[in-house]
Amino acid sequence: MMNESCKYSVIIPVFNDEEVLNELYSRIIPVLSSFGNNYEIIFIDDGSKDRSFELLQAIYYKDKNVKVLKQSRNFGQANSILAGLEYSKGEIIIIMDSDLQDRPEDIPVLITAVKNNNVSMAIAKWESREDSLKKKLASWFFYNFSQWATDIRYEKGLGVFRAVKRDSIKELLNVPEITGTILSLIYWSGISYVSVPLIREKRFAGVSGYNLSKMLQLSAQRIFSYSVFPMKLMTRTGVLVGSLSILAGAYYILRKLLFDNVLPGWTSLIVVVSFLFGINFIFMGLLGEYIGRIYLETKKRPRYVTEVILDSSEKDRK
Repeated sequence: MMNESCKYSVIIPVFNDEEVLNELYSRIIPVLSSFGNNYEIIFIDDGSKDRSFELLQAIYYKDKNVKVLKQSRNFGQANSILAGLEYSKGEIIIIMDSDLQDRPEDIPVLITAVKNNNVSMAIAKWESREDSLKKKLASWFFYNFSQWATDIRYEKGLGVFRAVKRDSIKELLNVPEITGTILSLIYWSGISYVSVPLIREKRFAGVSGYNLSKMLQLSAQRIFSYSVFPMKLMTRTGVLVGSLSILAGAYYILRKLLFDNVLPGWTSLIVVVSFLFGINFIFMGLLGEYIGRIYLETKKRPRYVTEVILDSSEKDRK
């Protein structure tokens, strides 16, 4: 049995990663073993369609420090991380990707940074990264748009890979919202952190699931969950359009009064009406995003459903 007192928890979301899991496990074990036996590794299979869960089962049956959570379907990386956080017991929690771009050998560096800097969290800051141009552009867009449109502030180049003290985020795990993400919530909370320069290696195998479309979805999720910027935009645009409409109206009235022979301007009328209709439809869409999120929050649905739990420290649950 694993020691009741667990010092370190490593949370690893998994999605269609059969090609990398054995290599990941073989590299992470020597690192964690150097801490003694007071650690746990929590793999969260986020609805994989390949042999990932089968391989995770094999790893679990040979290592009592490994736990596996199998989600009923794909709920997304953020919700897999949340599932791991809620299930973990360690005093310091390490969150990392499964594709070996986050190097297991850097885990002690992050833990040491937390302790030496007396902060709640240490986050990998990628000094260099072996990613495709498309992924780099998507990351750049997500960061800059998020910084511009929300009040969440953090350094550029930070990744998911981090070590965080449990005590600093335990209250965040009780926040009942379902439309935001746990990492955004951690940044929003403003807990102290230090960035640690690290090298992000090339993906060991497979193809990244993050593309521009998903980055846009994450941007929208962060904006509508942690900002009223769209509503402010609507108000400011409304004031601007209203002011321009008043000026245009005054202009056409003066033209009519001063020049009786001026013909009605059908073109300008259609342009103005079309513009106003377009603005209204955009604003209705933005309001719909907020109303939709309010609707989802009132439903109180779980953010994930764990179908199978493999844990040798308690009875396996299905």
